[in-house]
Amino acid sequence: MASNSRTPNTGLAGLLAQAKWSRAQFALIINRIGAEAGLELHYDQSAVSHWVAGTMPKDQVRPLIVEAFARKLGRPVTHSEAGLPVVRSARFTPPAGELAGRQGPSGPAGTGVAGSSDGVRSTGSSGISGLYGGSGISGISGIPGVNTLEELVDMGRADMDPSRRGLIAAGLFSAAVVVPLFPDLAHAATPSTPAPGKRTVRIGAPQVQAVRTMTDRIADILDELGGGHARPMAAAFLVNTVMPWLKAEAAESVRNDMLAAASDLVYLTGWMAMYERAHGLGQQYYLRALELAGSAGDHVTYCRTLRGMSLQASNLGYGKRALELADSAAEASPKAEPRLQAFLSGQQAHAAAMVGDKRQAFGRLRQTEAALTKADNRRESIGGYDRTAYLFHVSHVLYEFKDLPGSITALQQSLQVQQKHERQGRVHFLAVLAQRQLELGHLEAACGSWWQFLDDYEHVSSARGDEHFETMRRRLRPYAKTLAVRKLRPRIDEVAALKG
Repeated sequence: MASNSRTPNTGLAGLLAQAKWSRAQFALIINRIGAEAGLELHYDQSAVSHWVAGTMPKDQVRPLIVEAFARKLGRPVTHSEAGLPVVRSARFTPPAGELAGRQGPSGPAGTGVAGSSDGVRSTGSSGISGLYGGSGISGISGIPGVNTLEELVDMGRADMDPSRRGLIAAGLFSAAVVVPLFPDLAHAATPSTPAPGKRTVRIGAPQVQAVRTMTDRIADILDELGGGHARPMAAAFLVNTVMPWLKAEAAESVRNDMLAAASDLVYLTGWMAMYERAHGLGQQYYLRALELAGSAGDHVTYCRTLRGMSLQASNLGYGKRALELADSAAEASPKAEPRLQAFLSGQQAHAAAMVGDKRQAFGRLRQTEAALTKADNRRESIGGYDRTAYLFHVSHVLYEFKDLPGSITALQQSLQVQQKHERQGRVHFLAVLAQRQLELGHLEAACGSWWQFLDDYEHVSSARGDEHFETMRRRLRPYAKTLAVRKLRPRIDEVAALKG
């Protein structure tokens, strides 16, 4: 056996109970699935009893165990749920069990096939790598061989569950995380190979479009109601719908399109986590989006995700890292259309200002404005960039170089051209505007901006909005006796009661 640990595997025991399998039945099923992968297995009831008691199954067998439960239960099952570590040599593959509508054989009750609990003998060169289909790239999260889609299933499930969301949000952001180059990701991808057995689900262009349409709808909900509502929806759609489609049978072009569409959804989910101050989780979503984009050969999504990582670094005050990521995104971008160019160079301007590079910052702003004048009028939910965003970047740059009045003017101009439905963005912009107006000594103007902030904030579920609300109350405390604050106080109390 690979390990002599005797800590009982409660995860495996729980899955056996859910599947309503005896240990003898389960041994037979593992032997049969092993045959599909070119392995000759001779497990019996005693082997399964050892596993439940805490003995670790061999590396080749762990994915078989996960696949067996996923087929039987008709849902994604991950290694962690089964109490098993992911095999370090495993490649990035679609998670086990995304074979919608398909179940493995349950087998009759019996004593099983005679053999030891370590009865593995390979009968072919494919081994375990031949078990699952789909494009493959190695994990890059710092844990070699971690299965990207299994991680997404675990992250998504936790994101859907309010009782677990706080735990995953507590992860730490790493400013030193290694970001893979696109050519390395694309080179690591392997051609798709058939999964064992007959697939009963096949996807095509309509399913790809469904993912893109849902991503657009979730982005609209994010804009109007906030990430607190939109992110759990994104996670649920990712786990329950997108994952099965990533495993389904498809033409290579369709599979690549689905991987690219999934990458966009994961990028958006990471952006929401970042915006909700769950920075460690957001970074993990971003890394998974990079992997999916590389596997799909989707250079544009890869660059957009790098830009998102730059924004996250800038939000946390890592100016140098933000600039490195922004420059990498721009340099890696293929011949980008004008709006994408503006999207990338605007973030370069902000990051350059953070490190005090005035020449580069204002040069990037000019480049951004020029690109915007050439952009078409399409509204894009992922990677969209407009004059509102450009003026917000102008405000950031001016603020970094101590031009507080100019920064305020740019923010006001940004708000004037902002779309009405972009309520979450407006909550943030108005809060920043009020803080800068107060910093300039304009208390009445700040209170006016905070009043507008409250009108939008009461409709939005957003951790960043909550943070702005608490900042407002703290910053106004020294001015509690002024007329402007006394007029605002009842409205603050009203919104506080609504928010609970």
